[in-house]
Amino acid sequence: MKANIVSVEWLKFQKDVIIFDASLKPSSTFIPGALIFDFDKKICDKNSTLPHMMPTAEIFQEEVQKLGVNQDSFIVVYDNEGIFSSPRVWWMFRSMGHDKVAVLDGGLPEWIAAGLETQEASTQPTQRGNFKAIDLKLFSHAEEVAKALLSDQVQVLDARSKGRFAGTESEPRPGLRSGHMPGSINLPFKELLNGHKLKSLDEIKNIFLGKIPDQTPIIFSCGSGVTACILCLGAELIGMKNLKVYDGSWSEWGLPSERPVETGEK
Repeated sequence: MKANIVSVEWLKFQKDVIIFDASLKPSSTFIPGALIFDFDKKICDKNSTLPHMMPTAEIFQEEVQKLGVNQDSFIVVYDNEGIFSSPRVWWMFRSMGHDKVAVLDGGLPEWIAAGLETQEASTQPTQRGNFKAIDLKLFSHAEEVAKALLSDQVQVLDARSKGRFAGTESEPRPGLRSGHMPGSINLPFKELLNGHKLKSLDEIKNIFLGKIPDQTPIIFSCGSGVTACILCLGAELIGMKNLKVYDGSWSEWGLPSERPVETGEK
């Protein structure tokens, strides 16, 4: 089975799935059977000074095997904010060659709203899996992004708020410049959401086509490579191809450097 998003109504009847809590803010409530997927401190490049950068295929494979993931495992990822950090883990698995992974639409808030059972602690893995990682290079580096900004064949979409993109709102991380990459277009990730769930596919399609032509290759960026994955999920759901996520995002590009930055709306 391949899917990119599933509902709580679907998940509540499933027995043979691996459920990951990918919340960035610590949880005290979990969907039954959920294991913690810590991409912020554990399953990341610990040698990087940038936040939660994608690890190598070898490290990803090792850590995911420890969590009991097999080659044929179907994975459901959620977070405790609804749709926030879970798409990041969805894209990490996709980037490592595993497409049997889906985001839970609405996440934990939707699960609780449906009156479904929860537990107060995460589940611990009981056995090692046989997952094999194959790096499909679906995360972009700064040099690739710089080339895309000079090209009319690839579009960079920035998921940050309008104020951060325009440079009128301060960056939450200290030491970063304000503004955006010249040539990038702003699409705040919240525009794809209706509360804690995704908007309809028709609404998402209209939002994207209001920004760029259909089937334009896209590199998604944000503050640190998390909410960019929400845009990536939306684009994938409406059938767009040639999608990548800029892993360093503004945490890298916004550092004091010679990389160009401009302000104003676009």
